[in-house]
Amino acid sequence: MNALPTDAAAHAPTRPRPAPVSLGEAFWVWLRIAALSFGGPAGQIAVMHRILVDEKRWIGEHRFLHALNYCMLLPGPEAQQLATYIGWLLHRTRGGIVAGGLFVLPGALSIMALSWIYVLYGRVGIVSALFFGLKAAVLAVVLQAVARIGKRALKNDVMRLLAAAAFVLIFFVSVPFPLIVLGAGLIGWAGARRGDPRFQAGGGHGAAQGEIVADADTLLGEELPAHAHPSRAAALGHALVWLALWLVPVAALLLLRGPDDVFSHIAIFFSKMAMVTFGGAYAVLAYVAQQAVETYHWLGPKEMLDGLGMAETTPGPLIMVLQFVGFLGAYRDPGSLSPLLAGTLGGLLATWVTFMPCFLWIFLGAPFIERLRGNRALAGALSAITAAVVGVVLNLAVWFAIHTVFQQVRPFALGPVRFDVPVLASADPWALLLSIAAMVAIFRLNMGVLVTLGAASAAAVALHLLGLIG
Repeated sequence: MNALPTDAAAHAPTRPRPAPVSLGEAFWVWLRIAALSFGGPAGQIAVMHRILVDEKRWIGEHRFLHALNYCMLLPGPEAQQLATYIGWLLHRTRGGIVAGGLFVLPGALSIMALSWIYVLYGRVGIVSALFFGLKAAVLAVVLQAVARIGKRALKNDVMRLLAAAAFVLIFFVSVPFPLIVLGAGLIGWAGARRGDPRFQAGGGHGAAQGEIVADADTLLGEELPAHAHPSRAAALGHALVWLALWLVPVAALLLLRGPDDVFSHIAIFFSKMAMVTFGGAYAVLAYVAQQAVETYHWLGPKEMLDGLGMAETTPGPLIMVLQFVGFLGAYRDPGSLSPLLAGTLGGLLATWVTFMPCFLWIFLGAPFIERLRGNRALAGALSAITAAVVGVVLNLAVWFAIHTVFQQVRPFALGPVRFDVPVLASADPWALLLSIAAMVAIFRLNMGVLVTLGAASAAAVALHLLGLIG
């Protein structure tokens, strides 16, 4: 298997392992993690690491990062999948459902409530100003994500070249994101198989500073759990159950409402997204912004920024912004339903088909991945994908910057090169000023994401009350 050497394998326990915990006891810990999971995947993973590794010692450092590496290779939200994976390790399938489901629930409820407020009161001056401030600050948050991922992933010229190539391909040539990820993964896999050390520079979000918690000192220990060796019948059963939960509603909508109905479009689009969007929440948003805004016209670029601001300021996965996208898509094409009911159903449908596959990937793949801890080729593919994601997230930051600061853009096309060029005369000085202030707050003053977003929103409301913005 060509495994990486690990210190944990030879480590003898130096302190008593924690006592086993019941699923009922774990429920409250997972609920606490969900309630504290603000600030995008990096912050959410840091919360899980602090509570599960450092505080509870349910899982060790090496095993935590191995699980995270697998989740980063999957399509969809890595933090929610990591919670599901660790819940599965601790308490089998029921534990995975509890951990993954609770991780989603607070964000789903919050975004749904904010979506209602947005369509009912979004045109009210103060509410509009609030979202104006959020949009301006979100640009700084995405740039922070670029810096964080880049610092971890771009350790050598090969990784920097992969990131630059990914940015050029997606921004200037509109190469589909899944192809970029696939190509980067194959390059990393081949490089690691040849033993090239430059492809081992990436990896997970990194461990917390301080004492390393060895696997042998934790509740899970180093050994494989019994449920990491499922029978073929059990694996097939998992696949059929989760595929049915995911795809039966999609098929029912196609049969009952037809392929041109907005609910069918939402179900199909977000189901495809669940299969092809690799690299974490920000990379997913780059793909969704491109498709939902420019292809389906469910919402505008500035509304996409409003949704991201909602997701940044509520607990749970950042990808929960997709519920807002589904909400607006159905709200504006309700058919025979009332707009609010259609929007609610559209948002719930987008959430269902986005997160249901996550349970499939974990319950089907985790037993196999547990038996591949330390595989070099897997680590190499992850390193290359993470480097490419830096370029993709930079593309998202540039896209947000153009549509936050400038009121007008004009398309540029020359052969395969196609992108939007901002009209400089259409720049909004207050949006630019708030974006710069948010960047200073995050990068120079080291202010947290929630504090920065709140300050930008408060400043925008003050500008509205002074009559400086609409």
